[in-house]
Amino acid sequence: MSFKKEQSQGHIRAFLGEGTEFEGILSFDGTVRVDGRFKGEVNTTDCLIIGETGVVEGEINAGHFIVMGTFSGNIKALRKVEVLSTGKITGDVVSPALVVQEGGHLDGKIVMNGILGQQSGKVLNLVEARQDVISAKPH
Repeated sequence: MSFKKEQSQGHIRAFLGEGTEFEGILSFDGTVRVDGRFKGEVNTTDCLIIGETGVVEGEINAGHFIVMGTFSGNIKALRKVEVLSTGKITGDVVSPALVVQEGGHLDGKIVMNGILGQQSGKVLNLVEARQDVISAKPH
């Protein structure tokens, strides 16, 4: 991930560098990047980035979550979860948008519900979905 991409997420407010370890509850505004080790809970409506050397374990509640390193636990994102090519997630993801680059790893349950906290009205299997699309086409 380039520096320009990080800047687009907002000003980095805090940075836990490689070799640092922190355990507890992290709440913040803006963007925080973790390149060290963190265990605990994160609460933000903004962006959390796990750098390539970052290892995070816990519960994440964030607006936007970007993983280049390793994460294990559960994620609830308001806007988007991104797993870059070096990223690895082990755990469940609830997010209206999910991007997994080639090489990225995700092992867990995924719930994509449009807007966090609102369940979609109907779950279709592939045959029903195809029939709905065909019947919706103008004749």
